[in-house]
Amino acid sequence: MSDEARDVADIPAQADNRALVVVDVQPTFCEGGELPVAGGNATADRIAAYLADAADNYRLIVTTQDWHIEPGSHFSTTPDFVDTWPPHGIAGTPNAELHPAIAKAISALPRVVSLRKGAYQAAYSGFEATDDAGHDLAWHLAANDIREVDICGIAESHCVKATALDGARLGYRITVLTDLTVPVTPELGEQARSEMVAAGVRLRRAA
Repeated sequence: MSDEARDVADIPAQADNRALVVVDVQPTFCEGGELPVAGGNATADRIAAYLADAADNYRLIVTTQDWHIEPGSHFSTTPDFVDTWPPHGIAGTPNAELHPAIAKAISALPRVVSLRKGAYQAAYSGFEATDDAGHDLAWHLAANDIREVDICGIAESHCVKATALDGARLGYRITVLTDLTVPVTPELGEQARSEMVAAGVRLRRAA
């Protein structure tokens, strides 16, 4: 771990230096989408309700989206669902936009940053996502003096896990809100939670 990451971890976390990262809550990953996760729409609705109730607890809200333009071997017509996947999150399509429930929930919030990832290659972690100016998630967290990050979204077993593990490696206090995420399968969810706990990620329910 770098000295900078250790410095971040050594500073006590307070309510005013917390961020909420909403990972890849898009129609493409919900029922009716190209790569659906069972329970995706219900998870989106729960996150939207949480945003309405708890947004004031965070200095910053960040959303991430898969936004694939030409991601190379990430897409396949014969996917193995490990390293290759059916086309999904295709840039400029309605299913790549934020889920309508999330878009509505954040529309009235003052401190929201929207990031996109995976334009030309596979990208699972929210820390790979950038804004239009090229600033990534770590940049926005540093710019807002964030020390603690809560994470929710889709899917717990993949992009939520990758985001949490990267955040922990960078020295942030990471918490995954387990009732505001859903895995691809229960078995993959159990495996993801074990990996996250082993890396120092905290797991708790939002409510």
